[in-house]
Amino acid sequence: MSFNSSLNFTVTERFLRYVTIDTQSDPSSVSFPSTEKQKDLSRLLVEELLAIGIKDAHLDKYGYVYATIPSNTHKQVPVICFCSHVDTSPDCSGENVKPIVHKNYRGQDVILPDDPTQIIKQADHPDLKNQLGNDVITASGTTLLGADNKAGVAEIMDACFQLVNHPEIKHGDIRILFTPDEEVGHGVDHVDIAKLGAYAGYTIDGESAGNMENETFSADGARLSIQGVSTHPGFAKGKMESAIKIAGEIIAALPAELSPEQTDEMEGFIHPVNISGHVEAASIDFIIRDFEEEKLNHHAAVIRKTADEVLKRFPASTYTLAVSQQYRNMKNVLNEHPQIVAYAMEAINRTGLTAKLCSIRGGTDGSRLSFMGLPCPNIFAGEHAFHSKQEWVSVQDMQKAVETILHLCMIWEEKS
Repeated sequence: MSFNSSLNFTVTERFLRYVTIDTQSDPSSVSFPSTEKQKDLSRLLVEELLAIGIKDAHLDKYGYVYATIPSNTHKQVPVICFCSHVDTSPDCSGENVKPIVHKNYRGQDVILPDDPTQIIKQADHPDLKNQLGNDVITASGTTLLGADNKAGVAEIMDACFQLVNHPEIKHGDIRILFTPDEEVGHGVDHVDIAKLGAYAGYTIDGESAGNMENETFSADGARLSIQGVSTHPGFAKGKMESAIKIAGEIIAALPAELSPEQTDEMEGFIHPVNISGHVEAASIDFIIRDFEEEKLNHHAAVIRKTADEVLKRFPASTYTLAVSQQYRNMKNVLNEHPQIVAYAMEAINRTGLTAKLCSIRGGTDGSRLSFMGLPCPNIFAGEHAFHSKQEWVSVQDMQKAVETILHLCMIWEEKS
């Protein structure tokens, strides 16, 4: 089935509406969701789902939106779920976002009007060369756009609208899940997997049109706690061992080739993300990433070895290293269910795009959902320059994502 003439896309209008709602999450919060304002968008989504005709759409106490599009076929089709997150990154302001649609992009530099130093250049954003003639959406220069992941939210919402209004698109039961707090690593902490009751899930949270991601980093967090020796600085000679300075030396001594700045493709890294403390005690928080789980232990050993070497010069000081698991490579689960990825690749190809299987140098809600019993690869949403003032997405790529969702629903029905 071709959708070229039959769909009246609503994805752009939805996206432009959603990005104006501030949903930034907060990594320092101890509440769930980490910010109440995320629910502002979630409540709107429930209202719109109900207006579409999806009767069971609701918001639970944790800020999750659940909804079901009932099957319209006599076949027994596995239940599939589509998922996106409503929050935006704490790395860049999401308040008072002013989206701008740059129609008929012709390859020019895009100067963002509220801060003309923010210039989106094709040299820095190579996928722009695939957007000639398309309509590119940016923010105005002082905030992120929120395409990560409101593009995915808008695409799923439009797909819901199309499924309800086009009963000729045959499908089984479709579950919808919108999550908070993905950007701070807690997006699926309270997801009710039994309530979803799905066999397969798909996050719509990827980059370039056509990309299909079946592999993420495996991830650990680590905290290095340093106990130094404090004394009055006026009488410190030969006595003081500053935990702050020890921490600085450890960070400086880590192998440069294992830093995010010098790794790409399938290479992992060790990344200090926070340092705090005083003379007597200090701590360094690390994130450790690699596609091969066993290499996480190697990276933690590198931190220990580096600390051991530095502490030789501070004989009265000590350290401890606590490593905690964050998420694991979803490929380990998806390899056991090859049709979940294969059907998504076929759906992308049916839109006229060329499906490309990729790895994510990061994680998604799907990473953890896969290990919670819902195998969940990641499909493109058209997002680019995540977490930055230069974030952008194109109208046409969002429409292709909507088509991909619809084709995927059809493929599961056809092959059942």
